[in-house]
Amino acid sequence: QEKNTVFVMTNAIFTLNQSQGHCPELPDDKTECKVKSDCIPGYVSSHSNGIQTGECVSYNSSIKTCEVFAWCPVEDDYHIPRPAFLQEAENFTLLVKNNIWYPKFNFSKRNILPTISAAYLKNCIYDSQTDPFCPIFRLGRIVEAAGQNFQEMAVEGGVMALQINWDCNLDRAASHCLPKYSFRRLDSKDSGHTVSPGYNFRFAKYYKDSHGNESRTLVKAYGIRFDIIVFGKAGKFDVIPTMINIGSGLALFGV
Repeated sequence: QEKNTVFVMTNAIFTLNQSQGHCPELPDDKTECKVKSDCIPGYVSSHSNGIQTGECVSYNSSIKTCEVFAWCPVEDDYHIPRPAFLQEAENFTLLVKNNIWYPKFNFSKRNILPTISAAYLKNCIYDSQTDPFCPIFRLGRIVEAAGQNFQEMAVEGGVMALQINWDCNLDRAASHCLPKYSFRRLDSKDSGHTVSPGYNFRFAKYYKDSHGNESRTLVKAYGIRFDIIVFGKAGKFDVIPTMINIGSGLALFGV
């Protein structure tokens, strides 16, 4: 979780029982080998899982790759689970609490309005037509309101914006200053023309057995990051700047 951001994991690749040792690297044009001389001891590329030992070993019955010293077995993320593991995440809900302050007018307000009761807050779900001021959002509806499909987005992840607009005329009563919610997708949907589409990151859980040997489970987590973006403007009539502007206008015309 980051500032003004919530991440919801929807899919994952698990690499279980990794331990530090020697194992074959994942095959690609730089790691496949036929003989030992194809592998360079100590070589590490930007996409390596470890340090090459200089040995050429069998990856499977038909492919050989350079051996590496790494967390073994190395992660294979070529095949992303479809459908996503956590399909039901679209039914998760998110309560957004937002406070604003316009210092020039010493005006503050929050998005949980004074008219909202505790009983209402326990049961409402945001709907642009029936409940436009409910601060509880169903994740699937956020994605749908942005014209996206949650189940498709859940596979590789993505970035959504939940926008809160506060445009307030402070000459009117404070009850007229109300939040307006809107939603949009921030990342590119076109995976065919986007390098590294979606949104993901890795984390690991570490363990030690009774003999002190360390192992870990590596998780590549895919999910949807929701960015809370707040913007707006406020204004209020003031006689002094109004008279100054009128006087400047009259002087301009020589009246």
